[in-house]
Parts: sequence; C-alpha cells; structure tokens
Amino acid sequence: MNGEADSPAAIDVASLAERDAFARASGIELVEASLGRAVCRVRLGERHLNFNGVAHGGLTFTLADAALGYASNSRGIVTASIDAHILYSLPARADDVLTATAVEISRTSRLASYRIDIVRGDGRLIAAMTGTTFLSGKPVEV
Repeated sequence: MNGEADSPAAIDVASLAERDAFARASGIELVEASLGRAVCRVRLGERHLNFNGVAHGGLTFTLADAALGYASNSRGIVTASIDAHILYSLPARADDVLTATAVEISRTSRLASYRIDIVRGDGRLIAAMTGTTFLSGKPVEV
C-alpha cells in the first residue's frame, strides 16, 4: 500500500513460516515478505493432486491462505482471517510450481483486505483470492 510493499517487514516473517507446521507439511515455502506483502510457492507432487489428476483446490487455497497470513502479520500485529473467497480459473498438474502473491489492498485500525494471485510457472493465473483479516492489536510473538 502506498509503496510500503518495498519496505521490510516489521518482524521476521520467516520465523512465522518455520512455525507453520501445516504449510511446511504441505510443501509450501515462504519466498519473500515485506510490509503487507508475501510470496509463497509449492511444487506440485502426486500428494497434491485430486482424483482428476490436477491440483487439489484445498492445496491451492492453503497456498493462498499461507501468503495471506504472512502478509497480514508482517506488520507485527496478530491478525486472523475472517473472510476469504477464491476463484479457480485454470488447472495445475504434477511438477507445476505454483506461486501465491498476497498484497494488502486496504487497512484500517481493525480490518485489512488482501488480494492473492496464484500463478503457474508459465505465469498464467490459475486462481485469485480475496481475504479480510481482523487486527487483534496484540504483538506477534517471534
């Protein structure tokens, strides 16, 4: 927001990612983070595919949600997702690398909104999420 995405995060977001057991178990890694922004990625394996042989929607949502969580907590205030919507537009398959980029759109003293784009390695948008977070006012423990 207002060029802040180029500013370093207020906390060590990588330490949050290290404590995110579910994202780690899913193969999701934090690529970069700055104020109100985070980028995560995952390489799809057989374990990530549904019965039709394409990326499971739950994994795509989890990837986007991880980026949302890191971006929204990057300012050092504990946040919690209170709403998320996702649109799936293209499939992804085994060995594809998916990258989710979360960017803060707006922020008040209690709520923040984000847009998260998920792209394949070829740059094509496979899904887009919007999310709203509640700002607790409590500091993130790092």
